Amino acid sequence: MHSFSIDTPRGPAGIRITDPAGPSLCQLVLGHGAGGDVDAPDLTAVHDAAVAAGARVALVTQPYRVAGRRAPAPAGHLDEAWTAVVAEIADGGLPLILGGRSSGARVACRTAEQLGAVGVLALAFPLHPPGRPERSRADELPVRIPTLVVNGDRDPFGVPEPGGVVEVAVRPGAVHDLRRDLPGTAAIVVAWLRAHSWAR
Repeated sequence: MHSFSIDTPRGPAGIRITDPAGPSLCQLVLGHGAGGDVDAPDLTAVHDAAVAAGARVALVTQPYRVAGRRAPAPAGHLDEAWTAVVAEIADGGLPLILGGRSSGARVACRTAEQLGAVGVLALAFPLHPPGRPERSRADELPVRIPTLVVNGDRDPFGVPEPGGVVEVAVRPGAVHDLRRDLPGTAAIVVAWLRAHSWAR
């Protein structure tokens, strides 16, 4: 694993990249939730399983978190910083999969097409604010790029409907943090990567 920072239009972002033991089959770039960081349990479980299955995994810490703030930056600022990071670290020889948890999943979904991603991984996609199902964010989900959404069936932010390119794996008993059965969640992600020949 190597860690470094990249200057973005919104300040420095933190990057941690881990290469698999053998050849990389894809590059998976993951972002964190609004008030959390890249060490969230579900991100850690997916990171470790994906690396073991042949993915080069990059964890991206948004500039507002690097600067020590907990309140998230506006969506446009998040997308701008993320886009700058991915453009710099993407290996043109590897399929690019963008992902993250919660707010980070939304950023990945919004930027995937522009950045040339072949897949999107959305952990705990926040379909709507708690108690506000009328404020759906379903239109942020990709319509042309294979997307795996992994949400708990007790998530107060809701669970997106599958359809088109979007697959939805519902984790029984899990809430927004997806801490329940982390190995099961990681196994679902790796199976999806393998189905697209992005993992071994």
